[in-house]
Amino acid sequence: MDDSKIFITGANGQLGTALRLKYPNAKYADISDLDITNRESVKSYDWSNIEILINAAAYTNVDGAETPEGRVAAWNVNSSAVGNLANIAEKHNITLIHISTDYVFDGSNDPHTESEPLSPLSVYGASKAAGDLLVTQLSKYYLIRTSWVIGEGKNFVRTMLGLGEKGVSPSVVSDQIGRLTFTNELIRAIDYLLINNSNFGVYNLSNSGKSVSWADVTRKVYELADYTDLKVTDITTEEYYSGKTGIAPRPFKSTLSLDKIQDLGFESEDWETALERYVNKELEK
Repeated sequence: MDDSKIFITGANGQLGTALRLKYPNAKYADISDLDITNRESVKSYDWSNIEILINAAAYTNVDGAETPEGRVAAWNVNSSAVGNLANIAEKHNITLIHISTDYVFDGSNDPHTESEPLSPLSVYGASKAAGDLLVTQLSKYYLIRTSWVIGEGKNFVRTMLGLGEKGVSPSVVSDQIGRLTFTNELIRAIDYLLINNSNFGVYNLSNSGKSVSWADVTRKVYELADYTDLKVTDITTEEYYSGKTGIAPRPFKSTLSLDKIQDLGFESEDWETALERYVNKELEK
């Protein structure tokens, strides 16, 4: 596959950074060259040599999206910009790969399948769901729904490691259940779908393994980092956010069914194996 024909949006985020490492010849542009929320900016860009457009850009501040300013930003990036990219993809016969989220569901089903009806709880989830609907109107697309993403940048595992270094015994939410997704797993799946010319459509993707809570993940992080003298205390989502305002509702069940992509022959890596490698790398820094 000729990665010089790939264009990456959101190239400086957790996933975008990893994508640039995987596809070193891929093209990308900062906002001064291409503002994806601006229809004319997207329309006037030179797409002549692009065959694959990977949209890794997203507004992901879940609570921030509940504010007046955040609401506008979330819809601009997660919906309007997706519409702009979708128009370009259809016009220039480009395959659009779009990254979505478990937040397009209300968390009542376990696991979530690709055919589950959209039922977002929050502004963030609604804006992402709107983007999903736009993508699925295209002729050539891979819509990849994922959850609990961990990569290079600010993320839950790094936050917990930072607390452990300070000797903190944290209280962590125990009633939200799911599986981690490491950015290298996302990229392996994207590459697999492209190399094998897999059927276009919606695919769930996370690391495999047992479904656990954020508190369980923290206990595993502390075990791997040898913070054995520290204790992780379970707390409910309601307790964690007690007294706070402007908090977006979260889905309690975030586990994604991996049957569809695994039936294609993709071998998912257990999140605990990936987490051990990630934590060891972080501790070596």
